Amino acid sequence: MDVYGRKKGMTMVLVRDAVGQILRTARTDQGRTLRDVARDARVSLGYLSEVERGQKEASSELLSAICSALGLTLSGVFSAVSVELKSREGLTLTVVDAA
Repeated sequence: MDVYGRKKGMTMVLVRDAVGQILRTARTDQGRTLRDVARDARVSLGYLSEVERGQKEASSELLSAICSALGLTLSGVFSAVSVELKSREGLTLTVVDAA
């Protein structure tokens, strides 16, 4: 293991890649275009495309606007991202009950 807790030879998993994948999947599942969502979120089409491809890391304000345009909650997106990251890391999801 390295200082980041990764196994030797493990590829780096980026949050922005998982966020982009979740957003793109939601958009395409809704049958919407980049142009449509970009307009509703009030972000440029190019920027939204870069976010979906994992090339840009959206600020919390822009991510919130994109989620709103898609009818998603930030917590729902982050939950889906957590599951996706654990999958990419080869881990199983453990739910901890705080109650």
